[in-house]
Amino acid sequence: MTVRTRFAPSPTGYLHIGGARTALYNFLYARHHGGQYLLRIEDTDKARSTPEAVAQILESLEWLGLSPDEPPVMQSAREARHAEVARELLAKSAAYLAYDTPEELAAMRAEAEAAKRPFKYDGSRWIGMEASEAPSVAPVIRIKAPRAGETVVRDVVQGEVRVSSAELDDMIILRSDGTPTYLHAVVVDDHDMRISHVIRGDDHLTNTFRQCMVYDAMGWARPDFAHIPLIHGADGAKLSKRHGAVGALEFRDQGFLPEAVCNYLLRLGWGHGDEEFVPRERAIELFDLSDVGRAASRMDYAKLSHLNGQYIRAADPVVLAVDLVERLRAGGITVDADAAARIAGLIPDLQPRARTLEEMAEGARFAVVNRPLSLDPKAAAVLTPDNRAMLARLAEVLAGASWERASMDEALRRFAEAEGLKLGAVAQPLRAALTGSTQSPPIDAVLIALGREEALARIGDARRA
Repeated sequence: MTVRTRFAPSPTGYLHIGGARTALYNFLYARHHGGQYLLRIEDTDKARSTPEAVAQILESLEWLGLSPDEPPVMQSAREARHAEVARELLAKSAAYLAYDTPEELAAMRAEAEAAKRPFKYDGSRWIGMEASEAPSVAPVIRIKAPRAGETVVRDVVQGEVRVSSAELDDMIILRSDGTPTYLHAVVVDDHDMRISHVIRGDDHLTNTFRQCMVYDAMGWARPDFAHIPLIHGADGAKLSKRHGAVGALEFRDQGFLPEAVCNYLLRLGWGHGDEEFVPRERAIELFDLSDVGRAASRMDYAKLSHLNGQYIRAADPVVLAVDLVERLRAGGITVDADAAARIAGLIPDLQPRARTLEEMAEGARFAVVNRPLSLDPKAAAVLTPDNRAMLARLAEVLAGASWERASMDEALRRFAEAEGLKLGAVAQPLRAALTGSTQSPPIDAVLIALGREEALARIGDARRA
């Protein structure tokens, strides 16, 4: 059997990080078994689905490296096929026309509520009705639920799950306007797309029993189901914006690498020994649904940041430099070729300490801002009259120094010794003058990145401020 998985989001908003993990698991399972990973946009909710959400989902998946193997399937384009299957079920007496009015259905629900029992639709009066007896109401098509026994689903993650037929009712598969319901359309699409494994959140588990009615009535083989636990916040509640970023592209904007996000999501519910750092190829080699746990996972943003720092340290400096330039430009800063070269030169000194690309961009910002610098309060406090006078003397030394990193370090140490100061007492005022802050990469790296002309000009600005 060829493994074919699918990720099937609804385009009603951003791609939630939980959906991103579902896409990742589908992708990895297909790759692990040499199969195909597909995408279906379930846009049958026309009132809430938007082209912008579709574009955002595609952009999110591309950023995560989870683009599908075939062009996306738009569920709304398949409504004729959904209706065809519904009518086929009707023709084989596995479904029937129901003529209830909205008022009649409301009365049925009210009666059930008054009797303190769950509402279960009973359409027995419509089954076997002659066409001449039908009311003048546009009917829906309802599938016949099993009347006895139970439905059993052998879930790859959850194990064997059972539901009594008494809990199932005759669900609508085709509305009176001829449009399919979601639960029916999903089954038809999965069958036609030859999906072998349905891997999705466990909030869909109850839907599975109702969807099995369509599979069984059509005589179609059911796919293997794997319902994975949801992601919660650190407090155990459903993950939401109050916990932090939840949209896939929010993590991109906050400076997380897609490789780190995927690595973190992989480990959020799946495990292989003590391996924490699991790059994509290793993940494909190891991933199997048998290692997915049943308990809900909790999002730990601190752990994600730590893992992201590991990926930053392992990343190509050239790639990082391009990203930082784009981030700074997006923030309204002009970055020309000279400024971009300064940033590239700083990457090796920014990589070891950064946890996110946003931190790196902020750490490189000083190299591309225009003079005179805006000093933060701590930097302004460091530039006392005595320190400004000291910087004037230091500028004369630096002007004659060889502009290489080893020479810079040696010049600063000799100057500090000559002044009877510790190196930090020289470096901190110099850092404030060069960056406008008391925090930066090593001071010799700052000098080299700025270059002789720019560095001396900034020291001059600080002396005169």
